[in-house]
Amino acid sequence: SPGSLLNTFLFISRSTDYGSTYERMNDKVGSKTVLSYLYVCPSNKRKIMVLTDPEFESSVLISSDEGASYQKYRLSFYILSLLFHPTQEDWALAYSHDQKVSSMSFSHHSWLSVTGLDKESDLVHMEAHTPNGRIQYVTCQALTCSEPNRNYPFPGYIDISSLVVQDDYINAGAILGSCFKFPPADLHIVSTDEHQVFAAVQEWNQNDTYNLYLSDTQGILFTLAMENVKTTRGLGGNQMLDLYEVAGIKGMLIANRRLDNQVKTYITYNKGRDWRLLQAPATDLAGNDIHCILPFCSLHLQLQTSENPYLSGSISTKASAPGIIVATGNIGSELSYNNVGMFISSDAGNNWRQIFEEEHNVWFLDKGGALVAVKQPTVPTRHLQISFDEGRQWTRHSFSLVPLFVDGMLVEAGTENQIMTFFGHFSHRSEWQLIKIDYKSIFNRKCTEGDYQTWHLHNKGEPCVMGQKQIYMKRRPGNYCMLGKDYAKVLSAESCICRAHDFECDYGYERRREGNCLPAFWFNPAVVSRSCSQGQKYLNSTGYRRVVSNNCIKGVKDMYTPRKQMCPNRAPKGLSLSTREGTLTADLHTNVTFLVHLDEVGLDGTAVSYSNLSWIEEGIRHIYKTAGIFRVSALAENTLGFDTTTLYLHVTCPVEHVQLLAPFVAIKNKEVNLTAVVWPIHSRTVTYFWWLGNSTEPVISLDGSISYTFTSEGMNTVTVQVSSANTILQDTKTIAVQEFFKSLLLSFSPNLDEYNPDVPEWRQDVGRVIKKALLQVKDQLLVAVFPGVPTAAELFLLPHKNQSEGRKKSEEELEQISEILASALNQNLVEFELKPGARVIVYITQLTLAPLVDSSPRHSSSAMLMLLSVVFLGLAVFLIYKFKRYVLYCMIISLNTISQHCSNHLPSSLIMHIIIIC
Repeated sequence: SPGSLLNTFLFISRSTDYGSTYERMNDKVGSKTVLSYLYVCPSNKRKIMVLTDPEFESSVLISSDEGASYQKYRLSFYILSLLFHPTQEDWALAYSHDQKVSSMSFSHHSWLSVTGLDKESDLVHMEAHTPNGRIQYVTCQALTCSEPNRNYPFPGYIDISSLVVQDDYINAGAILGSCFKFPPADLHIVSTDEHQVFAAVQEWNQNDTYNLYLSDTQGILFTLAMENVKTTRGLGGNQMLDLYEVAGIKGMLIANRRLDNQVKTYITYNKGRDWRLLQAPATDLAGNDIHCILPFCSLHLQLQTSENPYLSGSISTKASAPGIIVATGNIGSELSYNNVGMFISSDAGNNWRQIFEEEHNVWFLDKGGALVAVKQPTVPTRHLQISFDEGRQWTRHSFSLVPLFVDGMLVEAGTENQIMTFFGHFSHRSEWQLIKIDYKSIFNRKCTEGDYQTWHLHNKGEPCVMGQKQIYMKRRPGNYCMLGKDYAKVLSAESCICRAHDFECDYGYERRREGNCLPAFWFNPAVVSRSCSQGQKYLNSTGYRRVVSNNCIKGVKDMYTPRKQMCPNRAPKGLSLSTREGTLTADLHTNVTFLVHLDEVGLDGTAVSYSNLSWIEEGIRHIYKTAGIFRVSALAENTLGFDTTTLYLHVTCPVEHVQLLAPFVAIKNKEVNLTAVVWPIHSRTVTYFWWLGNSTEPVISLDGSISYTFTSEGMNTVTVQVSSANTILQDTKTIAVQEFFKSLLLSFSPNLDEYNPDVPEWRQDVGRVIKKALLQVKDQLLVAVFPGVPTAAELFLLPHKNQSEGRKKSEEELEQISEILASALNQNLVEFELKPGARVIVYITQLTLAPLVDSSPRHSSSAMLMLLSVVFLGLAVFLIYKFKRYVLYCMIISLNTISQHCSNHLPSSLIMHIIIIC
């Protein structure tokens, strides 16, 4: 319910008599220890690791005797997940909550190696997050995984959670510009069995389907095996590919394909070289004929494996029972999830029979010698059904007095015992129930030679499957004998003569309607591998390659097998240049490694020239000491010709400071210059975004200066944003736009420079002092204090907002006020006390002409802009303006106003005495 919190903890119980009795183990590890996860070592089932709940403590408990006793170790970090080494039982990988991987011997930190691929058994393969948020593929030895000891097998970045280390292959998802015409939306590694990679790729134009690709033995070159393979959304929301690899039979797969808005089930016996529909059963459960004619009607199967490992899922096969396939499906023109039943094939998908009208979970007992079926867990049941003749007949047995929702079944593989354990619940509110069943009494003896018969694997009568005639040994249906541990399923395997269906289209070739493999439109068969050099031979493809793991011999093998030919003589072609990271940007003062790639190399060798670069084994390395855009070129040439390529690299460093230089006052309809100064200095690697006035769209430039004309009077805000690398900074200024104005340049007594820290806050406070000192003299002033020393400022006299008497009258009044202020300043009558004993006098430096827009560097600096807009009493203005020769106006102002944020630069109390005599 909303607001409630459900805590679930791990309780461990141990049984040594196959589930008859259990001993609770939590008390042995400590009554106050809260457990969270349990792991069993794959190379030694007796070794177990249990993690504690990190909310209470960070510890790991290790058992080497199947959980009979535990030894507790405290950890200095919190484990998020753990993975045992595949062969070394004393090694494990651990991933912590802070996204770090650590390493140690048995049960502390981390590693993973690839059997048969890694020379060092302690080699770790990992996805490493870079500071810029990208992902790199990194390898290192577990105990020496510091930065200097790390290797980067892949030069660029990879997609997150795309690294797959499996069998003999390492796969990582990355988009390289030349690999795909359109980048795929998603890619999954299906399997890496039998020296081949199965990859499911979702193209840019697909939504709920994937294309299936098969690789060569090196896992590098892929060919299309099937288009539009259907997907099914799992319980966790992830997409599950409707592709099933049949256990026990090499090269056999079943897939659901969407074609013309219909989903149909197809089967292949040669790894996707040929696909066909499934033939529906001839009769139903009642023995009635089923009229289902290919290709209009066929059998369709649900191919979802169970996310619960203790349930069989919708399809089930077992390597120890080759040829037996049990699946949920329907008969019709397309796959449906309504009116489904259970179907079985005993001959590897050639013929099918219906066994149930409802969905069941089906398990294999005695290495496939018997089948057990129980209804789906959505329906409670008291009965199970067993078949000893591959599903032809079923016997019903009761295993519970009360109907049970079966959540799963445990069958211990590889042992001589005949025990299966059902677990489930009587109702959704009841506790779990365990029911142990010993089915040994069903078998009256062990099987002897006379209990077996041979079965020939075939594909619709064709005995050669994957280039072999394979004969299997099966128990005769109806014989109630136990197979035993010495049972061998494969009796013989004889190679067949190679025929056309043993070969698939090679990389770059497509099968046409007539069955021939011809070059795809994008593939140039004349292109030879760049490793081909003088005096060597290369394998020239015939357009075909033998299906991987196909064992056919002779026949048409020589006709379809690539032929050895001498490397042709040609000029270099296909020269390309890239960085190791695959990007066109680099940070200042960091190593940049350039990789040179050449598609075609001349027979007489090719020289690649470069300048100002350092050659290393993995590429060409260079350190840039200045920021900018650099042109990097490569030239490859031989006696037959040459090829060139160019790369433009942006070398950047983060912007640390930006300063907008703008005039304090501008004339309406007159162009002004705006400049953004950045530090450190960049050379055309910075993008400037200018927000001018009330505009909702910025002006974008690569230059730090622009010109702009303001068309309306008033206060206008200008903001510049500077973007470089991953940094964006901005600065804002306010500009007063008027048709005309007057200005006075001010200076101060030298003692003020001793207290000038040259910071904007200090200049703001000094400007505020001057502004308030002159408040009673003018109703609209603008005061700017310049940065640096000697300290200086500029006083702007702006016309009143309400110019009811006309421009000429206003200009005359500004001239009169300017004379009054100049007279006071020239007589040293304007002063203030910075602190006790430090009195500062304000002087006039220069009287400028009106109108004036000062664009000198001093006026274009980042001086603090102070705006005063006060409506003064009309009478006072009248007295000053009209009777200035006859009225003696004296005023003493004491101020105690200083901004809190400037307390570090000025005394906390600033007393100013400003005397103005007119």
